[in-house]
Amino acid sequence: MRVRRLTAVEEEAGGMKSLYFIDELSSRATPGQYVMMWNPEAEEVPMSLSTIDSEGQSSVLVRPVGESTEALCGLKRGDRVGLRGPFGNGYEIRGSSPLMVAGGTGVASLNSLAERMVSIGLKPTFVMGARSVDQLALRGRLEKLVGGGLLLATDDGSCGFRGFASDYAVRLMGERSFDSVYACGPELMMVAVFEEAERRGIRVQASLERYVKCAVGLCGSCAIGAIRICRDGPVLDTEQLRIVRDEFGKTRMDPSGRFFRVDH
Repeated sequence: MRVRRLTAVEEEAGGMKSLYFIDELSSRATPGQYVMMWNPEAEEVPMSLSTIDSEGQSSVLVRPVGESTEALCGLKRGDRVGLRGPFGNGYEIRGSSPLMVAGGTGVASLNSLAERMVSIGLKPTFVMGARSVDQLALRGRLEKLVGGGLLLATDDGSCGFRGFASDYAVRLMGERSFDSVYACGPELMMVAVFEEAERRGIRVQASLERYVKCAVGLCGSCAIGAIRICRDGPVLDTEQLRIVRDEFGKTRMDPSGRFFRVDH
């Protein structure tokens, strides 16, 4: 574990915060990879890298939903955090007409991917969804990055398309031509996107969330089928998603190893 000081803490929509730090290993990460971040007041947690800058700062986007994330959101500039990683497999950029679909904090890993795409001349269509307009995190950054390619969806219709990001993505796949789809967010959203892309023969890469503890494939807490998300993921491609289809969007393990139904 490495100890780093936060260089900035920025307020984001919906009470979320972006934590910035300088770390050489993180600056060489692939979009979609994650770090294990530790505040001594709580447990270590996996966080996708939302900024990957080879010449400067990296960042993570944190939503306060439990003891560990609340502890991270309570940190200030200059406070220290522990870091391990980056871990796992990230996204592989394929094709020339990408569709990106983000829900909630899923925007984090897709933001760093969009930055990488734009840097090599690709112009992605980016669907960002949230419950309401005040939950659209990183919206300003993405508007500057992809301009008119950013399409917004809110469950309550307070901004953009009224409905889920997956509903909007399914409509777009019927109206435009895409050769690759990237998704991160609520699992049921990603299942809907995957099923439509499969029907149309479009390759998918999706970042799955499971209970990651060791981050190196030893404990099995994050397993989905024969795949360990911490090591083989978090980004799974079409072939891997087919392998875990019996569990994808249906069941997952809690910290004690008991299975429960995926409901979001």
